[in-house]
Amino acid sequence: MPQLDEANALVTGATRGIGRGIAEALADAGARVAVNHPPDEDERSLARDVVDEITHAGGEAMALEGDVSDADSVQSMIETFESEWGPADVLVNNAGILTQSELVDMPVEMWDETMDVDLRGVFLTTRFALPGMLESGDASIINVASQLGIKGGEELVHYSAAKGGVIAFTRALAREVSPDVRVNAIAPGPVETSLLNDISEEWREAKEAELPMDRLGRVEDIAPTAVFLASDDSSYYTGQTLSPDGGDAMH
Repeated sequence: MPQLDEANALVTGATRGIGRGIAEALADAGARVAVNHPPDEDERSLARDVVDEITHAGGEAMALEGDVSDADSVQSMIETFESEWGPADVLVNNAGILTQSELVDMPVEMWDETMDVDLRGVFLTTRFALPGMLESGDASIINVASQLGIKGGEELVHYSAAKGGVIAFTRALAREVSPDVRVNAIAPGPVETSLLNDISEEWREAKEAELPMDRLGRVEDIAPTAVFLASDDSSYYTGQTLSPDGGDAMH
């Protein structure tokens, strides 16, 4: 397994699903991990659970509150992180939401909320963490996109557009800040997490039938890619999008 000893990592949206899996995998590889959660009591409790899981396994972690869609909240979150541990060596922009609607019926608020969390959140967290990362050098930003940002998805135009924006953001920023900071993306396929709770059973069955690997993904299919991109094993990767997606978007 790649080693991340003494690395300071921040994972947004790390209380469940892919974010939690990545946070725990980074900790297993030796990183100190900040578990970001939104300002909500249930999310605070979940963040404490993740921190406890990591510390009981011998790792080091802290819960870090912050709404990734709010600039003041993100700036405060990064200031807290840096005051505790210094600049981030690894930033994983994972926080996201997923809703389902045909565009013709989509409330404007649904579009705006998706863009605020899934795309603006990546910008804001990166914007405020980046100065410290550039100063320290040899850092890694990992943006969690989606295979739908590559191929698109019916009833998921808003989500596809946001995740496509994350991929374009990744490529452009990589050209700006490499080699001091590597910037890559992960574009998972559909993964068995709470994000799929609001997806129809018909959609699920159709997706499983079309996937070459005949199943939806699992968190443990995704987290190793983040550890790889965080580590020196990926020292010649930047601007890339890696796709553990069961063959859904072959590109």
